[in-house]
Amino acid sequence: MARKTVKTVAKKASKTPAKKTTAKAKTNAKASVKKLAAATLPKIGASELVTLLDYVRYATSRFIEAKLAFAHGTTDPVSEAAFIVCELLHLHPDQFESFAMARVTVAEGKKILDVIHRRVTTRKPAAYLVNKIYMRGLPFYVDERTIVPRSFIGELLDTHFAGDDGEGASLIDDPMEVESVLDLCTGSGCIAILAAQSFPNAQVDAVDLSPAALAVAMRNVIDYGLDERLTLYKGDLFEPLGDTTYDLIITNPPYVDAQGMADLPDECLAEPSMAFDGGFDGLDIVRKIIDQAGNHLNPHGGLLCEVGRGRDNVDAAFPDLPLIWLDTEDSEGEVFWISAAALQGRGGV
Repeated sequence: MARKTVKTVAKKASKTPAKKTTAKAKTNAKASVKKLAAATLPKIGASELVTLLDYVRYATSRFIEAKLAFAHGTTDPVSEAAFIVCELLHLHPDQFESFAMARVTVAEGKKILDVIHRRVTTRKPAAYLVNKIYMRGLPFYVDERTIVPRSFIGELLDTHFAGDDGEGASLIDDPMEVESVLDLCTGSGCIAILAAQSFPNAQVDAVDLSPAALAVAMRNVIDYGLDERLTLYKGDLFEPLGDTTYDLIITNPPYVDAQGMADLPDECLAEPSMAFDGGFDGLDIVRKIIDQAGNHLNPHGGLLCEVGRGRDNVDAAFPDLPLIWLDTEDSEGEVFWISAAALQGRGGV
């Protein structure tokens, strides 16, 4: 029998008022979106755009013209245009080159143009418009109930936790020996699912404070047939887990500082603010995790934590901790690793 996929703690989180800077930013964003919505994109004749490449070129030009922000699975207007076109044509992004010069039907073209228009006029992330995001080449469902996942942890699971098969120095001897993994602030559940695949003998627990996000995570867990190995918990960090311990804890918590919250682009304002807001210096949640993780790690385990551009603040706040900062193909020192032994005795609650 499958394990119960979602468990809810009795204690409810208290509601905290939104920061004034975030509220002001949202007001400004709404005004700019209304202004954009009033504008009209160039009218396109049925025969003007023919191939997939034509639609990608057109979308790229519109995205550059509108000065969109790209930080939700794609990093530039060309890759985002290709992502949208492929999704609406039911193609994996890796298949674009094979079909670049294929003709698009009139009905397909209308759907593509509609999403391009909505991307420009609403500033919503493309992932929300097509309800899809890819991590490590795998598709996941996503919508406005959860942040659009764009973590570096998936890559690190492949490069630093694959034993002798990894690309970098392995932080564990044998992934087959990992029997328990915890993903904190799981959001849509993508990282927890990737962890379940990286550690095939592990039971995976995943926690989030948002019931809406957990509903999205449950959909992804079921889609990947992991409901017997991956359990979702509603609660505040370690609270719903009791004294359970793990071989590995992974987390991509809220870590945006106050200035960063005030400067979020319109695209990010479409996402749940609780998934970003890390307090004044971005470390409100990170501090709790570091202080409490030692109580939930097995002796040979460790904590893998993503903090974005907060390395300097983390180093200043924890000068005594032997943190190992890890790089990926697209990041430098945005994720740290620390062993269970180094966290023992902190005893935070």
